[in-house]
Amino acid sequence: MCTLELLSNHKINSFMSTRKEELDLFIDYIKDASLERVAVDLSAKVSSLSADIKRRVSTAEACGGAGGGSVGGEGVEVGLRGILDSSEGRVGSRRGVSTLGVSEVVGLERVVSRQGTLDPKTLRKAAASFRIFSFNNARAFISSLSMVGLGLSRERDMLVGSKDTSATAIEWTLSELIKHPRVMKKVQKELEEKIGMDRMVEESDLEGLEYLHMVIKEAFRLHPVAPLLGPHESMEDCTIDGFLIPQKTRVLVNVWAIGRDQSAWTDANKFIPERFAGSNIDVRGRDFQLLPFGSGRRSCPGMHLGLTMVRQIVAQLVHCFDWELPNNMLPEELDMTESFGLVTPRANHLCATPTYRLHL
Repeated sequence: MCTLELLSNHKINSFMSTRKEELDLFIDYIKDASLERVAVDLSAKVSSLSADIKRRVSTAEACGGAGGGSVGGEGVEVGLRGILDSSEGRVGSRRGVSTLGVSEVVGLERVVSRQGTLDPKTLRKAAASFRIFSFNNARAFISSLSMVGLGLSRERDMLVGSKDTSATAIEWTLSELIKHPRVMKKVQKELEEKIGMDRMVEESDLEGLEYLHMVIKEAFRLHPVAPLLGPHESMEDCTIDGFLIPQKTRVLVNVWAIGRDQSAWTDANKFIPERFAGSNIDVRGRDFQLLPFGSGRRSCPGMHLGLTMVRQIVAQLVHCFDWELPNNMLPEELDMTESFGLVTPRANHLCATPTYRLHL
């Protein structure tokens, strides 16, 4: 239901102009910072951009480039923001891994309790103001979710689940590019040759940017946004390496470890986008050595939107600007420590000073 009515390629493409408007405002902000020669907190700004795009696509009101607007009233907006902007997600459960559920994995109960405003009545009020594309009203969508067995906890998971993922992928890709100037220059050269220096990148340009695709694959390999994916469950009894896995056992897939497995990847801990040159390995779940979005029926339903946002925002930031680390820090000195949780962002925010490159 969610994939059909919210996350289909047709629905996502219908909001191309909305994404462009928000990204243009973001680039204008970075351009102003470049004129003043001040460092930009890319982690914070990209997170805000990602949240603004998703809120604007999902709700009936624009964010005005600064996260403004309301969703069913001020109390609802504050509550949603508190959840969407929370970094409380941690892997764990009060009842142990065997009963791990989605809301328990993200520590959502603790966040909702702290916010105080996202009780069921308030959440339904927020959901009722959402623009549900091909339904006459949001109430019909909520009813449809109930018909297929998705209760309030799943509605809450839908609102929370997409916030940090795209932004985290973008900040890690930018971190690796800044840390590896050779790769950065190679991406910029591809953009110069295929886009030119007199315009910005359009979504229609993305498919032709082959080296950029390699860079993003390599970033997904080293820094999968969800290192353990979502909880899975064995459908039948099976034996793996001599261990019996009973039916209905909860299973967590460590894609972080798979991405750094020396038996699957040469120089597994090094950032080498060229490893994907001439390779058919894809991120869409067909190749089990690279599963940033999972695979099969339990794969991420927002994969198309996430890939589109990551590719376009990274391409735009690299095409429009050169980037320098603050305080004369050398690229190889950039701290790449991860903060492990449901998602795996940088432990410390990525800050860099932009220099505008285009002839506009």
